[in-house]
Amino acid sequence: MKKPRAGGEIDAYCTKCRLDLNHRIVAMVGDAVKQVECLTCRGTHAYRRPRSEIAAAAEKRLSAKASGSSPPKSARGPSVPRETLAARAEREQKHTWEKSIAGQPSSAFRAYRVFETFNPGDLVRHSKFGDGVIARVIDRGKVEVLFQEGPKTLAHNQQAT
Repeated sequence: MKKPRAGGEIDAYCTKCRLDLNHRIVAMVGDAVKQVECLTCRGTHAYRRPRSEIAAAAEKRLSAKASGSSPPKSARGPSVPRETLAARAEREQKHTWEKSIAGQPSSAFRAYRVFETFNPGDLVRHSKFGDGVIARVIDRGKVEVLFQEGPKTLAHNQQAT
């Protein structure tokens, strides 16, 4: 394999085309490729390893882990980013919603109305957002409701006019 050099060509992931394509090396720092130009769309962006190369490295790590041996740390490549806290919280909220709603008869749901008072765990049916479960009471006038599309803050315990 040839050593990359400025002006040379390299396979990279194009952020505009969203594909592994041939790129021209625009900038390097030492031996590391830093910036490339896509030869298909002519977009210039930071160098990103081809997705196929990343997948192959991940597969190699998994097979090594299954056999009980681990490649040296230098051969492992960059670490895979862990799930963000926001994504984890969203996944847990969706799981809570599914667990609360699953198997409930339609008679278990109360129609959502702002003048009614709700408690955590109550099941509600909203005309726009659908079925939900009261996650928490924020204050005496607001509740957080988990719906399939995510949590919403709604009014409750309001005086009817």
